[in-house]
Amino acid sequence: MTGLPEYRNGGLLVDFGVLNLKPGVLPTDAKSNLPHAAPSHPAIVEWRAMTVIELDRIADLIRSQLGLSASQLTLAQVLEGATWKGGREIAKIKRPETGGPPIEIESDGTVF
Repeated sequence: MTGLPEYRNGGLLVDFGVLNLKPGVLPTDAKSNLPHAAPSHPAIVEWRAMTVIELDRIADLIRSQLGLSASQLTLAQVLEGATWKGGREIAKIKRPETGGPPIEIESDGTVF
């Protein structure tokens, strides 16, 4: 299984400083003060690719700390119990008005 590179998982990584945008790579929305771009923008593509990689690393670290194998603690369980939930919770704290991601995706909802 491959982890989902969607805004909860990827947002968690940005919110906690695991992944950072290079300064000036994306324009900032005047209203939200958040960086934004289309899903096809190279920075968004890279963010999503790095999210997939980091989700595997997070799962491995959690398993290692708990002494569990991949069959005992699946990636799906890590996503549901850790990164998705964590991503939603930290987004609510950091952006209480929307609870949205730290990078806005210009989309109709079909990509993320």
